[in-house]
Amino acid sequence: MKTFVIPEFYRSPIISEVKKIRKESDPRKKDFSPSVLDFGDLQLFIPRHFGFCYGVENAIEKSYRALDENPGKRIFLLSQMIHNPAVNEDLLSHGIRFLQDTNGKQLIPWEELAPEDIVIIPAFGTTLEIKDKLNDLGIEHQTYNTTCPFVEKVWNRSEKLGSENYTVIIHGKASHEETRATFSHSASSSPSLIVKDMKETELLKKFILGELPLEEFDSYFSGKYSEDFDPGKHLDKIGVVNQTTMLATETQAIADFLKQTMIDKFGNGQLADHFADTRDTLCYATNDNQSATLELLNYSLDAAFVIGGHNSSNTTHLVEILEEKFKTFFIRDANSLNDDYSVDSFDIYSKEIQKSRLDFSNKPLKIAVTAGASCPDSIVDRVIQRIIELTRPEKSLQEALQILKQQ
Repeated sequence: MKTFVIPEFYRSPIISEVKKIRKESDPRKKDFSPSVLDFGDLQLFIPRHFGFCYGVENAIEKSYRALDENPGKRIFLLSQMIHNPAVNEDLLSHGIRFLQDTNGKQLIPWEELAPEDIVIIPAFGTTLEIKDKLNDLGIEHQTYNTTCPFVEKVWNRSEKLGSENYTVIIHGKASHEETRATFSHSASSSPSLIVKDMKETELLKKFILGELPLEEFDSYFSGKYSEDFDPGKHLDKIGVVNQTTMLATETQAIADFLKQTMIDKFGNGQLADHFADTRDTLCYATNDNQSATLELLNYSLDAAFVIGGHNSSNTTHLVEILEEKFKTFFIRDANSLNDDYSVDSFDIYSKEIQKSRLDFSNKPLKIAVTAGASCPDSIVDRVIQRIIELTRPEKSLQEALQILKQQ
């Protein structure tokens, strides 16, 4: 795996050491059990996989390289580099400006750009329409195109499906930058439709099997299908791809559900003519992070902290996994942990910050600490240090790391 050059701002002494210890004991990353920092009356459970993935590190490296290589030039990002506020704030502090917000709303008019300007395409990728716009403006955009290679893999798979006359079903959030980009690429070569979850997939099944009238299709899927999409003929031959940050198990469940739907309609003997196996579009990092998080459910823990941007899809799914069993706090950084033991935790349902509480003095405590794929290890470090500060455990950090080495 390539090693990326990223600013020291993103590095960490604690997590780097934890990862180094695990790499020495499990170089092939086959053991998904968590690392345990044992402070005596406090145990911190760190999952085997979390934090920065290949695509994020690639995007950060190219963004800072753009700054170093273009002194004096105006540098723009199409939208947020990744869904982490600390990363985006640091880029803004270096003079980079965002052309759009995460929903695609224009913040800086295209007309203000000039051919000599630098435009960075974020890790989510972008639409064909925006690439055409940049081309029309005479702006070269490939040098600092940071589109994640696993997102591009989904686009390539969608193109192949289109070449074989399949309709592409995209499991994703229609408003998310990555899904908007994937939909744009997919729709250029094949009829395409976005489903958010299993509930929408169950509705789709009813249209496929003729259990709902086609006249009602638009009322359920308006704005989520390609131009000239005809549910009467474009749902007889389908393949499923996904927004790479979605819950991997849900993508697979949706694919399995639609596969069975095609069996119900056409019979098992005709399945290959109506359904394409596309499980290879699942991102390895999403899979590993979610699998490592699921492993935490095998332990008895008092609480879990999930760190990341509140608009981060992959981080939200980690919260969904952990809250099934544990009191789970979705926090932005160490500043979310207050001196009075209250925690500023983001509620993924109300979309609001709520004051929750964990009595850090009520020991012994077992706490899981993890982070989304766009969260720097340095922020995880500071959360760990803040938990140590609030709990005042029996053993020091160095002692806990030494115990981990000896395990």
